Amino acid sequence: MPTVVVRDDESQQKLFSRFRKKVMLSGNLAQLRKKRWFMPKSELNRIDKKNAQRKMRKNQRYSDN
Repeated sequence: MPTVVVRDDESQQKLFSRFRKKVMLSGNLAQLRKKRWFMPKSELNRIDKKNAQRKMRKNQRYSDN
């Protein structure tokens, strides 16, 4: 779990935004959302294959220019 230490003269809003940024960068929230519901292995493979194709098309689009 990411932690933040209160700095001198730091507002609660700034502290909270630093904490949110650390949580997002750590990947804990994304992992939690991913594991929220059970997905069979076949479904995960299908999604990974779809994402790989999307990434390949994107790379081809930028390499052509």
